[in-house]
Amino acid sequence: MAYLAYLHMAALQRLRTVLRGGEGDRGDNPVPTAIIIVGLALMAGIVVAWALTTANTFMDQSGDIQQIDGGGGEG
Repeated sequence: MAYLAYLHMAALQRLRTVLRGGEGDRGDNPVPTAIIIVGLALMAGIVVAWALTTANTFMDQSGDIQQIDGGGGEG
C-alpha cells in the first residue's frame, strides 16, 4: 500500500510541476528540431538505398524466370 501512496504522490507532484509551468517548453533543447528532422530524413534515405541495393542484388542472383525448366508438368 505504501508503494501505491508513493506513486500517487509522485504523479501529483509531476502534474503540479507541469501545470504550474515549472518546466521549459519546446525550444530549450541544445539541438534544434530542424537538425533532428534532417538527420532522421538522411538516415531514412540511407536505409531505403541499402534495402533497394540488397533487393536488386538478390533479384540479379536469382536468375531469369525464362531460364527455369517447367519441371515436367505436361503429363
